[in-house]
Amino acid sequence: MSPADPQVPLSPVIDYLNRLHETCATATEGEVATYIPDLAKANPDWFGICLVTATGSVYAVGDTDVPFTIQSISKPFVYGLALEDRGRSAVLEKVGTEPTGDAFNSISLEPGTGRPRNPMINAGAIATAGLVEGRTHETQLRRLLETFGLYAGRALSIDEEVYQSESETGHRNRAIGHMLRNFDILSNDPMPVTELYFQQCSISVTCRDLAVMAATLANRGVNPLTGKQALRGEYVESVLSVMETCGMYDYAGEWLYNVGMPAKSGVSGGVIAVLPGQLGIGVFSPRLDARGNSVRGIKVCETLSRNLDLHLLNRPTIGRFTIRLKFTAADVNSKRVRTEEESQMLRKTGSRICVWQLQGNLTFSTTEIVVRDLIENFADVDFFIIDFQQVLSLNESACHLFHGFLEKLTGHDKRMMFTHTGSVPLLRRFLRIKMGAGSDAEYLAFDVNDLALEWCENKLLDLHLPDRKRDHRADPATCDAFAGLSGEELAIVTPLLQHRSYKAGESVIIAGDEADEIFLLVRGNTSVLVPLASGALKRLATFSPGMSFGEMAVIDRAPRSALIRADTDVECALLTLADFDRLGREHPRIKIQLLQNLCITMSGKLRKANWELGVLTE
Repeated sequence: MSPADPQVPLSPVIDYLNRLHETCATATEGEVATYIPDLAKANPDWFGICLVTATGSVYAVGDTDVPFTIQSISKPFVYGLALEDRGRSAVLEKVGTEPTGDAFNSISLEPGTGRPRNPMINAGAIATAGLVEGRTHETQLRRLLETFGLYAGRALSIDEEVYQSESETGHRNRAIGHMLRNFDILSNDPMPVTELYFQQCSISVTCRDLAVMAATLANRGVNPLTGKQALRGEYVESVLSVMETCGMYDYAGEWLYNVGMPAKSGVSGGVIAVLPGQLGIGVFSPRLDARGNSVRGIKVCETLSRNLDLHLLNRPTIGRFTIRLKFTAADVNSKRVRTEEESQMLRKTGSRICVWQLQGNLTFSTTEIVVRDLIENFADVDFFIIDFQQVLSLNESACHLFHGFLEKLTGHDKRMMFTHTGSVPLLRRFLRIKMGAGSDAEYLAFDVNDLALEWCENKLLDLHLPDRKRDHRADPATCDAFAGLSGEELAIVTPLLQHRSYKAGESVIIAGDEADEIFLLVRGNTSVLVPLASGALKRLATFSPGMSFGEMAVIDRAPRSALIRADTDVECALLTLADFDRLGREHPRIKIQLLQNLCITMSGKLRKANWELGVLTE
């Protein structure tokens, strides 16, 4: 992965792979395969390494675009196709899953049944090829090529010269085919199936193709570059299982011990390794050891596993840290500015609303930690808000757990809702299926925590303050800004107020405009909004009748710093700065009282912001 701009530095991943390539290139032991004549033509010094992440980043060094034939690395992909075509039970009747500890071309059949031990040895692979759907040989071959193309993200073809070479020298494999027919593992003439096996081994690929194919398995069967499904997710685990235990033949035990990733090798010098959920590795180097595995390929994978902590059985214990942060509405409110009565009630009862901010990959083990905490807080919380903003992925087992907790709420006056769910679309699909017709009413999702908090606060306030004022019209004289003024003083101020109306969605204040008035909200709601780097608008506050805004203009006379938009049809009373200054000259006590009230309002906002900042950055 090289940048187009020479000023952009190479990724440190590329730097690492270059060093690894240089180190492993010094390994010159081993020989190129010769039992298939065309394989002997390979340059023994070819060497490529490619790493593809499950999110689609590609890192390649060396000879990653040199074509070669896939050989035995084809076996897990054909096995996956057979599973899709026939189902697990039917495939298991014909091919086992037990490792043999024997070489790739060993004749390892179960006594009595004649079933090959696993699909990674030649006998099992030939049996697997016979399970691919298709009325004709040509149909089966076309389906194989189409499936391999989905894995690689491009159309692949057969190297005809290698195929002819394989076919002309494949007497042992033909004998295996006849033996499988004898045990009825193959139900028809074994020769077309054996030829199909020769053709699948002769598909031309590159090291980069192998890495993308491996990453597709790591990404639960979805090609991370194209987004196309190559294998249904339910069968990926079966393919990876036999790769883990049988993919490296009589080296499988040592491989699992030293590398610890599902893998497959081929006699043309290719090796793939898969770290589920994270990445796929492709290595190409034709020099083979005595077991038929690429010498440099083994060395590369062992080093990557050790240096990058890729061993499947050495996963970090991240479950404890799935909950990034937890807080209640008694600590952090929504951005709606409340009356003093409402604020007091939320301080008293806001702990009934709790937010769980999650992070990382949600699997069974990590989500179990979350659900356990939800259960432990069940008695003390009425509104459970689950925030997915920092979640990287979510699987079906996690969805099952969240659905299970939702079911626990049935019969209790409690609600569960989700925020920032854009990165985990599986959750909504899963819950809609599980919850059926009632899903629209029961599945609550909000774009951001702020809106979820406001919804919960309103429910809580409706319960404890059923007579609170909502959607009312405030007398300007009773606005917070005029608190402490006498009747005579109000009689001086109120004639100075100018009245304006705004339609819902209309801008009341625009950032950058000259600040020349203070606003008193008489009717409706307005929100303060600031733009984010993404272009979206973030709400900083929402005001209700009787509240003031735009008061910073009194202090610094600077241009407006935010957008204020009418959420509903709005009426405002305005005091211009010119009139405000005139009050200072003619009625200084009034101006002092107004300043004091505005400072109290600003101080309350600042204290709230400081408190919330402390809670959210613990």
